[in-house]
Amino acid sequence: MATKVFPVLPLGPIVAQRGRASAARLGVECIDLYQVHWPNPLVPISTTMTGMGRLLDAGLVAHAGVSNFSLAQWQGAEAALARPVLSNQVQYSLAARRPEAELLGWAQANDRLVIAFSPLGQGLLSARYDVSNRPGGVRAANPLFLPENLRRASGLLDALREVGRAQGASPAQVALAWVIGHPNVVAIPGASSVAQLESNAAAADLVLSDEQNEWLTAAADAFVPRRGLRAVPSMARSLVGRGSG
Repeated sequence: MATKVFPVLPLGPIVAQRGRASAARLGVECIDLYQVHWPNPLVPISTTMTGMGRLLDAGLVAHAGVSNFSLAQWQGAEAALARPVLSNQVQYSLAARRPEAELLGWAQANDRLVIAFSPLGQGLLSARYDVSNRPGGVRAANPLFLPENLRRASGLLDALREVGRAQGASPAQVALAWVIGHPNVVAIPGASSVAQLESNAAAADLVLSDEQNEWLTAAADAFVPRRGLRAVPSMARSLVGRGSG
């Protein structure tokens, strides 16, 4: 059982109170993993971890975690807590590989976990979408689904399809297997149906060969999407075009 505290005024007493309230709402005596959702730039992490320590000492929380923390922030949280901060939940996939720079190595060396959210790139790595078939809803505002980025992703999506055919698996299962094939990494993909949940779970039994892992990694290296301010003009044109249609 894992849940989070949203760090709005994450002072020690408030964190402790929210943890107790979460356990009561969930109907459990102990939350297995209680995570600080974001670092708060205005509240010292030592203050937040005072409350987390109280929950650990009381047995209401088994393990502390963080989310969206840099390595320095993760280490700072652990130093403030004076005990392990087991996990850091961050965006990680073939389309978002920033955690590899620092987080993965440190987690492996220190028996910690990286929890990968959006391991399928909000559906990009399912290989269901292309320039002529883009998603709607909130994903329409994700720069990954800009026509230019979908064109740039074609090599990566083709690699996922080819490995999937060789493995008798879907591209999404291959993308998940690539993520969780890294030591000390677990993934939390979303699912909108029981069938999708079962398909995601089956990815844990998929073993990619070294050659397949290298192929996917190389394809991911070659995928350089437009992000941030560089993507704004294209995003504006895309949204205006959809609205006028």
